[in-house]
Amino acid sequence: MASFSPGRPLWLLALLYTACPATTPASQSAASLTADTSQTNNSTTDFTLSDVDGKSVHLSDYNGQVVLLDFWATWCIPCEAEIPHLEKMYLEHKQEGFVVLAIAMDGPETVANVAPFARRYNLTIPVLLDEETRVVAIYNPKRTAPLSVLIDRKGKIARVRQGFNAGDEQLVEADVKQALAAK
Repeated sequence: MASFSPGRPLWLLALLYTACPATTPASQSAASLTADTSQTNNSTTDFTLSDVDGKSVHLSDYNGQVVLLDFWATWCIPCEAEIPHLEKMYLEHKQEGFVVLAIAMDGPETVANVAPFARRYNLTIPVLLDEETRVVAIYNPKRTAPLSVLIDRKGKIARVRQGFNAGDEQLVEADVKQALAAK
């Protein structure tokens, strides 16, 4: 990889910056990675995606429940670290009306890895395929991985978190518990 030099065209650096998916520096605190949804239009948009078994899943299937949309990819190391925590959280809280929809952002080159990934981790959470990035374009236009969007029982976005570092699962679970408590 070439290093930056004063003679290197700035447009090339700008192109490289905007063409790469957003990443989360490990030095950033989890608090700085959350979005304040109180000042924005935080209503959700319904969508339909196929799960790894070909079944159609609609966001509206989960009206009245707390939903965590988790945007991830098989090539994403922090995603791989996060997924087992989300599965555990789902199993602990599903009887309270909580669901995780794991939306794979894998494209044509890696989408074949999604089902084996789900089997390797014994996932019971719905694993959805967004090969055409329709849902990603709505909820995660920067294609950040992982990105979690927490939706409350009223269908409003309650919290958005990007990235994953060890210990973040406790923050996510606290958000989920708060959303579940708000009936």
